[in-house]
Amino acid sequence: MKKLIGAVTEEEKLEIQVLFERRNGLNELARIVTGSNEMLYEKLVKDLGETGRKFQDWWDRMSDQYQWEQCEKGNWEINFSTNEIYLVYEE
Repeated sequence: MKKLIGAVTEEEKLEIQVLFERRNGLNELARIVTGSNEMLYEKLVKDLGETGRKFQDWWDRMSDQYQWEQCEKGNWEINFSTNEIYLVYEE
């Protein structure tokens, strides 16, 4: 189930979009980098952690600011075309 619960500004959307794209890029890179290149691997793991933290911080900050509805087995997602935020959950 998917329920429209709010929207964010264009600036707020751009902030999470950059983090979303970075996280996806790092995840793709993680699929091909092995432990044989230890320096690169360590940097990748560190960047993934930092990006994941910033990504979650954005959702936490926005949910506090806008008081978005939430549920135990749900998560939020954003439509980057419309800036709308949806609560996605199982019924």
